[in-house]
Amino acid sequence: MEVNLSAELEAKLKRKAAEQGRDSQSLVREAVERLVSYDEWFINEVEKGLAAAERGEFVDHEEVGKLIDGRFPG
Repeated sequence: MEVNLSAELEAKLKRKAAEQGRDSQSLVREAVERLVSYDEWFINEVEKGLAAAERGEFVDHEEVGKLIDGRFPG
């Protein structure tokens, strides 16, 4: 597989790989693996949410407020 990158992006990639003591190819492979894994996780979470909504499982406005206040007090 070949991926065409702009000269600017390729330069950034090479710089980042050098900073980490790695080759560009391994850095790209890791980035693609992260993207694919995140996408799979996200789609799964959306499907779980839709299934819960279809079952009528909702969080009401007051509960959402409590969750937000608990995470971000003040």
